[in-house]
Amino acid sequence: MSAQPKSSNRQTGRKIIAQNRKARHDYSILDVYEAGLVLTGTEVKSLRLGRASLVDGFATIDDGEMFLHNVHIPEYEQGSWTNHEPRRVRKLLLHREEIGRLIGKTKESGLTIVPLSLYFSAGKAKVELGLARGKKSYDKRQDLARRDADREVARALGRRNKGMD
Repeated sequence: MSAQPKSSNRQTGRKIIAQNRKARHDYSILDVYEAGLVLTGTEVKSLRLGRASLVDGFATIDDGEMFLHNVHIPEYEQGSWTNHEPRRVRKLLLHREEIGRLIGKTKESGLTIVPLSLYFSAGKAKVELGLARGKKSYDKRQDLARRDADREVARALGRRNKGMD
């Protein structure tokens, strides 16, 4: 008999559900972590439909455990009385060493933990967390100006390479 690979219904790869673009604008991201989420059944079904918002989300550490606040996962439309509360506090799954490292960094230098994206990886719901420092308004303006300048340079080089200038 030949050995055949086991068939699996699990997805492979990374299916992004939601991204927090505003976080990259409002904060400078120093480090990135991946955490699992403790979810109910209707939350997973709602996420599989691609519905979630990370805009006001943040993470806290209480008694050595990490929790995600203000992430909006809308109620599952086909759900019954078992439906979840859209903005409930959700537990995050990280290794104890990672949580310890995050406690030290957030306590010492006034950093915060913000969700950057929510996705499915190998069938499991994951959240990408960023260890972030808030930007001042002039930093944001400098970033926008730098991005515009880079875009202009890229356009000019593209026109030059095509022989248009």
